[in-house]
Amino acid sequence: MATLSTDAPITPLRQRMQQDMLMRDLGPHTQQDDVRHVRRFAALLGRTPDTATTEDIRRFQLRC
Repeated sequence: MATLSTDAPITPLRQRMQQDMLMRDLGPHTQQDDVRHVRRFAALLGRTPDTATTEDIRRFQLRC
């Protein structure tokens, strides 16, 4: 199975996300979509997703 490649440095959080997606046997398009959604979530937060609260997640879900 192919993995996502990027020129950006891989943070420990992103590396874990990629490993989790591989363990779940997600396809390349699903992986790309998941990364895109997390990127949008981080942009909304203005910080890394691992600092999100449940209210932050709720706010993101309501905006989508």
